[in-house]
Amino acid sequence: MPSSLSQCMHRLSRYVVATLRAGALVGFTSLVAASEAGAASAAPTLPASAPPANASASGPLNARASPDSNAGPAYGPELQGFDYPYPVNRFDFTSQRTPLHMVYLDVKPSQPNGRTVVLLHGKNFCAATWRETIDTLSGAGYRVIAPDQIGFCKSSKPAQYQYSFQQLANNTHALLASLGIETATVVGHSTGGMLAARYALMYPDETQQLVLVNPIGLEDWKAMGVPSKTVDEWFDRELRTSAPGIRRYEQATYYAGQWSERYEPWVQMLAGMYRGPGKRIVAWNSALLYDMIYTQPVVYELGQIRVPTLLMIGDKDTTAIGKDFSPPEVQARVGHYAELAKTTQARVPGSTLVEFPDLGHAPQMQDPVAFHRALLAGLAALR
Repeated sequence: MPSSLSQCMHRLSRYVVATLRAGALVGFTSLVAASEAGAASAAPTLPASAPPANASASGPLNARASPDSNAGPAYGPELQGFDYPYPVNRFDFTSQRTPLHMVYLDVKPSQPNGRTVVLLHGKNFCAATWRETIDTLSGAGYRVIAPDQIGFCKSSKPAQYQYSFQQLANNTHALLASLGIETATVVGHSTGGMLAARYALMYPDETQQLVLVNPIGLEDWKAMGVPSKTVDEWFDRELRTSAPGIRRYEQATYYAGQWSERYEPWVQMLAGMYRGPGKRIVAWNSALLYDMIYTQPVVYELGQIRVPTLLMIGDKDTTAIGKDFSPPEVQARVGHYAELAKTTQARVPGSTLVEFPDLGHAPQMQDPVAFHRALLAGLAALR
């Protein structure tokens, strides 16, 4: 064996041994993924905080975020190894006879205005993805609470749990009660919008204001012909989750075809849990959550909301759970947010609608300046 090759193999062996001695199965998984992708695509672990918002948000995927690359870090089943941009707190409680914990961020402003905003994340998001919104709100005097729901991100992922939006709303209410928060503005994005609407229906006296950011559940996909899947089928599907699939979907749906490297940490945040040793429990909880979303639309109860409501909708959003495996005629009639925005405003009594014509499913991330300007104005309108 040539000397240079022997030295290379020796160094690799030392690295693997050191990794295993440290118990870092996560690191070893990353090494394998990087080796399969080639040395040129190997990259250091991406930070949880995104680059500045003025980074370019258009153009093709760059080399580091190539659409076919599954290289990247591996994280634990509760996102161990992925740092959040603020101190992480933990709320321990028992639900369905199971000890659980919810991780949450509690960011207090330097000059408080006396109001609290609760930020509820979507299905493929976490408390950390609200970073720029938290910065903006706390800078304007709001106390901000951003939890990871059970089954998501850094919170518990139980082996068995009967997921419902009522249960998640109850969990969130218990968290706020533990913090002494009696009333709050509740902001929900995507699946978090379904949860926020349920929270406002269950606790109207404690919901000062409701803000729905591209919420899903505004139409009943099951009734519109989207085929059902069993939890086992969802589980098999979730086991195939990879960075390229996440990246392609987010570019098309969340960012209306645009891409920026500042979105890449959020791809790695999700993909990293599927590279890690807890992949199966992550996939199982995700399957249970998809079943909850598919079977519990909120559209039929929008007319019962009795709190001041602000709708913030990126019109180019096309989100519809199960759309990709639906017949063509079903695909053609679901996920039209430019229409759903107006029908939802008509259903929610006295609601205000703000539309972003050129933005997709995640306007707070795609154009944070425009989004936060509108959000602050909407919150200030409440008297």
